[in-house]
Amino acid sequence: MKQLFTAALLLLTLSAWAQKKADKHPDAEKDIKKTINRFFEGMEKGDTTLLKSTCMPDMVLQTYMADKEGKMQVYTEDFAEFVTMVGNPGPDQYDERISFEAIHAEQSLASAWTPYSFYINGKRSHCGTNSFQLVKTGEGWKIQYIIDTRRKQGCK
Repeated sequence: MKQLFTAALLLLTLSAWAQKKADKHPDAEKDIKKTINRFFEGMEKGDTTLLKSTCMPDMVLQTYMADKEGKMQVYTEDFAEFVTMVGNPGPDQYDERISFEAIHAEQSLASAWTPYSFYINGKRSHCGTNSFQLVKTGEGWKIQYIIDTRRKQGCK
C-alpha cells in the first residue's frame, strides 16, 4: 500500500511539473510584449487599424483613480470612443512610456503589469501602472482588459 501511495504521489508530482512546463511557452512573453507595444504604437501614430488589431472587439478600459474629493473610483471608458479619440488626435503630443515589470501566461490567458509615465508635449502629466489581461486567439495574443492607476505624486 505504501508503494502504491508513493507511486501515485510521484505520478501526480510529475504530471503537475509537466503541465507547468507545458504552460511556459518560450515565445509567450515575447509575443505578449509585442502585442502591448503594438497597442501603444497604434496610439502614438493615431493608427486605429493597428490599435484595434491588438484588442478583442469588446475590450474593457478602466482607470482607478481619485475623484475631485480624493475618493478612489473606477472609471470605465467606452472602447469605441477611445478608438475614435486615437484616430482624431488633437494638437497635443501624447507619449506613454512603459516598462514590463511582470508577465504571467498560461496556454490561453496572460496578465502583464506595466508601470508607466505619461507625457503631454514632452512634460510628465502623471504616472501609474497598467494591468493588461490578454487572451490567446487564433490570430495571437489580444488585449481583453486594461485597468490602470493614475497619480500626479510619487512618479519616478
